[in-house]
Amino acid sequence: MKIGIANDHRGYELKTKLKEKLQDQNYEVVDYGTYSTESVDYPDFAFRLGRAVVDKEVNYGVAICGSGIGISIACNKVKGIRCAKVTTSEEAKVTRIDNNSNIVAFGEKTSIDEALKIVKTFVETAFSTEEKHYRRVQKIISYEENN
Repeated sequence: MKIGIANDHRGYELKTKLKEKLQDQNYEVVDYGTYSTESVDYPDFAFRLGRAVVDKEVNYGVAICGSGIGISIACNKVKGIRCAKVTTSEEAKVTRIDNNSNIVAFGEKTSIDEALKIVKTFVETAFSTEEKHYRRVQKIISYEENN
């Protein structure tokens, strides 16, 4: 399992801790930056992560910024990305099952334990086999391709 991770300056500290914990649990983590707490623009890193997911350089993505909102909006501008901003592992599970999300986002104030739980739940949860979920995601994909 290869997980891409990206952040802005506010998400740097949480990203660094999370990356280490994921690697300790035998996940391969590809870091798309930023690599310090120096102020940067989160869209630059969101787009880099989004392209990596779409291009299948990684299986899933994790995006972290101050609130998780801005970076999730930016990730969703990349064609083929379904990024969900979540606050709990239950939301991470639901977005995989219902929406087949491929990037999960959260804010810098998420505890390291909760962040690890969110990511593990996200990457270990399969998309639903129910027709209604497939149909809904296909509508999103179709709209994106035709607009």
